[in-house]
Amino acid sequence: MSSRQQPRWTQTWLGGVRSAGVDLGYPGEQLGLPQEGSGAVAGFGRRIGALVIDWLICTWAIAQGLLGVNPAEQGWIPLAIFAAEYILLVGSMGMTFGMRLLGIRVAALGGGRPGFVSVLVRTLLLCMAVPALIWDRDQRGLHDRAANTVVVRM
Repeated sequence: MSSRQQPRWTQTWLGGVRSAGVDLGYPGEQLGLPQEGSGAVAGFGRRIGALVIDWLICTWAIAQGLLGVNPAEQGWIPLAIFAAEYILLVGSMGMTFGMRLLGIRVAALGGGRPGFVSVLVRTLLLCMAVPALIWDRDQRGLHDRAANTVVVRM
């Protein structure tokens, strides 16, 4: 067979499964989510943007502005504020300030807001950063998989 009819193993390995011609569907399809619009899986840009907004709020507005902590001496304070913000806001409203500004929210896989234990697990893993950097084909990080959550558009 020629390489045009059947992909070589190096094409799959180097370019990913999609480059080999395997149709995996859209992100969220296996979860029963729509492809576009409200309830669809949120893209990386919005998620990272929301994370940056939340981090800036925790670092500058709260740690420096309200608590008066010197930037050189902040240590773990912004991370603790970040974790508290996530647990409080995602647990009560399903979203943080950054998520609200960018039109996304955290949802339980069954729909609705995630429970307290899910929010706690998700937040602790998110604060570790590494689980959030490993994604699956539905654009869910390990922190989302462990908590049975998904970030969707509003």
